[in-house]
Amino acid sequence: MKKEKLKAILRLQKTKAVGDILAKKLIVATGDVRQIFKEKPATLLKVNGIGTHVTNQLFDKKNEILAETELNYIEENNITTSYFLEDDFPKNLQQCIDSPILIFKDGKIDLKNERIISIVGTRNMTSYGRGFCKEFIKDIKQYNPIIVSGFAYGVDICAHKEAIKNELQTIAVLAHGFEQIYPKVHKKYINQVNENGGFITEFWHDENPLRENFLKRNRIVAGISQATIIIESAEKGGSLVTADIANSYDRDVFAVPGRTTDLFSKGSNRLIKDHKAALLTSAEDVAKMLNWDLSQAKNATPKQQQLFIELNSEEQKIYDYLLNNGKQLLDVIALDCQIPIYKLAPFLLQLEMKGVLKPLPGKLFEAI
Repeated sequence: MKKEKLKAILRLQKTKAVGDILAKKLIVATGDVRQIFKEKPATLLKVNGIGTHVTNQLFDKKNEILAETELNYIEENNITTSYFLEDDFPKNLQQCIDSPILIFKDGKIDLKNERIISIVGTRNMTSYGRGFCKEFIKDIKQYNPIIVSGFAYGVDICAHKEAIKNELQTIAVLAHGFEQIYPKVHKKYINQVNENGGFITEFWHDENPLRENFLKRNRIVAGISQATIIIESAEKGGSLVTADIANSYDRDVFAVPGRTTDLFSKGSNRLIKDHKAALLTSAEDVAKMLNWDLSQAKNATPKQQQLFIELNSEEQKIYDYLLNNGKQLLDVIALDCQIPIYKLAPFLLQLEMKGVLKPLPGKLFEAI
């Protein structure tokens, strides 16, 4: 991006009276962000929503000086920028009317992969939530999605760490500039995230993690992804705001159910009860809802193993059933396949020995 153009974007971004929606109106009306600062104030006043208060701020020399300072920081630190009208801007986020006009990126972010999900939830994560998060990301790995979260305590950092553990790209959306990190205790994860994805923010390098910034951050978390997943939430919390924003963008929202007596399941249960989120029990729920085809996933292992391994008719019947229905209990397999359990058990063992079936805790079985 040309230096003059980036400086104009920064100058517009720094104008307090101009939010993202109004900024886009100005850009469309003038045809180019640089042209805004070349027009006469009287011309800009013709744009709906623009008053003298706005034009006075637009042409404030202080903003121009600040934009120049930020531009120097970007160049000196090799910060990558993405403008909302250019191809490298996240496609999903581009569709949101209130998306930032400019975002800053750091790390090895690759958004060519369109399978992007956001995972958020309470800071006070329970063992139940942590266990689900770990199992979910391990199971969703086969579809090779990008995992997005907010780098906060609890569910957020768990999602980032599990994504890295499972060799998935992860993106942390920050509520402040790159000059600092919040919470500070998560500074130790910066290099890992940068090597396996990276960071995104709309805030200038010296911006502090103010309360209102977290709400702005949440719209990026919701907007950049195909779906937002709430693992645990109390009756009030930022993750519920993120769910509301995702719904306003017509994106899919999922919530993990919990016991009615659990404090940090009340918000999730409420989302499901009010039909603001689909009930989430497994990775397959997300894959089916988003119409993800496993054969298109990176490094996906073909599941047509019956073409290479000989299975008798009963084994093929059991394998096809598990392939189409996911993890199933022993009793359910016996019932649906109409095979008595005493006959079913040897077939399951043979399928396991042939490497096409995996036994799981709790008498569950899964095709692989």
